[in-house]
Amino acid sequence: MVALPAVFAAGKLGCPIRCVLTREEDMISSGTRSSMLFKYKVWFNAAGDLLGLDVKLWINAGCTMDFSCAVLERAMMHVQNCYNIPNVRVTGWTCKTNTVSNTVYRGSGSPQATMMAEKMIREISRVLKVDYVDLIARNLYREGQKTFYNQKILNCNVERCFKECLETSNYRKRLQKVTNFNENNRWKKRGITILPTMFGAGFVPVFLNQAGALVHVYTDGSVLLTHGGVEIGQGLHTKMVQIASRVLGIPMEKIHIAETATDKVPNATTTSASSSSDLNGPAVIAACQKIIDRLAPYKEKFPEETWEKWVSRAYMDRIQLSATGFFKQSDIGYDWEKNEGNAWYYFVFGAACAEVEINCLTGDHVVKRVDIVMDCGSSMNPAVDIGQIEGAFVQGYGFYTMEETLYEPNGRQITRGPSNYKIPGFNDIPEEFYVSLLTGAPNPRAVYSSKAIGEPPLHLSSSVFFAIQEAIFAARQENGIQGEFEFNVPATAARIRMACCDKFTEMVKTNDDEDKKKYWSVQA
Repeated sequence: MVALPAVFAAGKLGCPIRCVLTREEDMISSGTRSSMLFKYKVWFNAAGDLLGLDVKLWINAGCTMDFSCAVLERAMMHVQNCYNIPNVRVTGWTCKTNTVSNTVYRGSGSPQATMMAEKMIREISRVLKVDYVDLIARNLYREGQKTFYNQKILNCNVERCFKECLETSNYRKRLQKVTNFNENNRWKKRGITILPTMFGAGFVPVFLNQAGALVHVYTDGSVLLTHGGVEIGQGLHTKMVQIASRVLGIPMEKIHIAETATDKVPNATTTSASSSSDLNGPAVIAACQKIIDRLAPYKEKFPEETWEKWVSRAYMDRIQLSATGFFKQSDIGYDWEKNEGNAWYYFVFGAACAEVEINCLTGDHVVKRVDIVMDCGSSMNPAVDIGQIEGAFVQGYGFYTMEETLYEPNGRQITRGPSNYKIPGFNDIPEEFYVSLLTGAPNPRAVYSSKAIGEPPLHLSSSVFFAIQEAIFAARQENGIQGEFEFNVPATAARIRMACCDKFTEMVKTNDDEDKKKYWSVQA
């Protein structure tokens, strides 16, 4: 969208052209995370066992298809979150609308879908008048069970994550404190909630599950590494250097990374689906192993010498000190017609507990505390993984609570800059933020028993949304209002304030019905 006009102008004018968008131009043209509408029916018995689920979902693709079908597919495969529901039917549509084309974004449809499952669990608990925590524990996937798309769940750690999060967060004691707080405060209410998550790592299209790498060793012993993944702050280069260092047996300081380029590693798979380490890591191992195999005779003959000396001897003997590596995931591939196969290489599990405080008069809220337990397998770099968990959570927190995109009836975007589109800032970080990694849970299906961690933690930030909803329930109950109420993402200050339903919200009315219709058409 930016490159083509510049290329066209450069060709016509015969001179270099630079194309730079303003913030407003960028926001009204680049699209957002696809909004979704879910309608579902769920069957359950008096004991709280989930028996069946029928879901219909619509995704706002915008004016072009873009990546919307893949987003829809992932959303359809995550509507059950981590709950064992034996009978599931999911039907989805991508909708062409008059807005800018929406695109894929961190989580790719799964954050919306898993949230629907959590909303469903909470509604069932209120119907049965049981604790939703007990309902969650009763219906979690167990080892060896199959998803509704017939993939067997191996190394299932979701129950461990959930129980550990319950313990480390002191959920039961804090719930009582929240109840006491609400009984003694009229215009401030608190809510606390806990939820688990499950994410399928990898690409459903089989051809995308491949990667390449290129390793150069120079005569001074330094190493130049190139792989097919793009570093966008997620620590991918750090992990690839760690892998090369481990295989080659040299310090990380000797290894340098070259940014991804198609003249070094061709046909690279997109850096997404939380699978960049899983794909590029084995490719790096394959390339480094070739180097090690070529240096093996020198290491055996001169065991007392150093890496640099072995490299020098190999060079003098005209041994190739450059190697390529290639990797393709095996045992993956899903047949949509037969509803069988492995859609994902493995599953990532986690759980989070969030506590919030809302101001019933302004709709403002504060995240008091968040506890997260995440299954990262045998983490290659805990510092990087914890950073990813924290970052994903805060990013998802923005999506669930404040990032509201508004459009005019003709599809033109109203929210075009920081003045009317709010994203999380420093003050929005939870006052207390605890992240722990599940121990003793190696993942045999990925490089060095690790697990993907880029996208799964984003699901957990919906815990803030449901904690806000619990606080609103407390406010409504004090005002004599019972039962379910409509409360959609994002949980903005305006929506929180109006959902509290008191004598002040009753005063907010438009006198003219026509004005009311115009107002809501703009908001929609």
